[in-house]
Amino acid sequence: MNKMPKWADAVLIPLISILLAFFFSGLVIWAIGKDPVVAIKTMVQGAFGSTSGISYTLYYATNFIFTGLAVAVAYHARLFNIGGEGQAMLGGLGVTLVCLAIPWPHWTLALPAAMIGGALFGAGWAFIPAWLQAKRGSHIVITTIMFNYIGAALLGYLLTKVLKVKGSMLTESARFPEGAHLPNFSEIFAPIGINFSPNAPANMAFFVALLCTFAFWILIWKTRLGYEIRAYGQSETAAKYAGIAPARIVIIAMLISGALAGLMAINNVMGEAERLIDNAVEGAGFIGIAVALMGRNHPIGILLASILFGFLYQGGAELSFWESIPRELVVVIQALVIMFTGALDNMVRMPLEKLFVALNRKKEA
Repeated sequence: MNKMPKWADAVLIPLISILLAFFFSGLVIWAIGKDPVVAIKTMVQGAFGSTSGISYTLYYATNFIFTGLAVAVAYHARLFNIGGEGQAMLGGLGVTLVCLAIPWPHWTLALPAAMIGGALFGAGWAFIPAWLQAKRGSHIVITTIMFNYIGAALLGYLLTKVLKVKGSMLTESARFPEGAHLPNFSEIFAPIGINFSPNAPANMAFFVALLCTFAFWILIWKTRLGYEIRAYGQSETAAKYAGIAPARIVIIAMLISGALAGLMAINNVMGEAERLIDNAVEGAGFIGIAVALMGRNHPIGILLASILFGFLYQGGAELSFWESIPRELVVVIQALVIMFTGALDNMVRMPLEKLFVALNRKKEA
């Protein structure tokens, strides 16, 4: 008999962890002389109180959906891909090269091509660590971390020496042609009477992220490949006995993971900046790890966790602006959420397991 029902593992534990994180965040805010209630109201109002706030929240959430799914695919194969940051950087390079290649006549043509470019470059950047793990036994955590730094250095070189506009002092590529412009929420929802700010960054990439979330569910739980990935992740020995080649699964899982991370670039590079800039990823690859852990590597959980972290990013920015709370403290609040939902998961899980075991014994008696 399971110690805990699935709903408790999927919903109750993350909820209690989040509440604990916000409680201790409130104590930190109170300790610096600010009102925690006012602070949380400011965050909620800033993230969800206007169409502009919602747009920014969903823009950040879109980035985290892609990187969270990337981490989750690898995790189902018992691989800890910490290279989402570098893979998203190289995905941005792929999107940029595609968008600048020709004067695209319309975004409906540019978007699929950019998705292919971002996915290929992200997958390509994940392939080398995957091959080293599968064929040489190099630990995936070490190699993916190293490739984050290599990717950042490579992108910095390309932006200063190759892609930079001649005569410009800015380390960025040329702007993408008008035909590569993705419709933002203002353009998408204006025909039905919902008015978003024209400058708000959420765009068509959000709906692509939702499609990827659904495709992730289909892949992992409804296909033979997904079964092989999960079987290998549960037991390499059993997977071998069933005829599943470990090296093949490691490489395929990492390629899919890198492709999902690379797809993030259609949001931040193609959809928002409309050019490649330095540090465009802004840590989203690392936040994806927390998102996947909080979401239990399930697409619905990842979607909800992404929105939560989008709320923390946008609400935290509003908190820093309106309440004069240092930006560093906002980072502390985000860190507390990550700590309680990830590192301190067992602090909540173990007492709940004991509680459910006791309740089950009473029922049986």
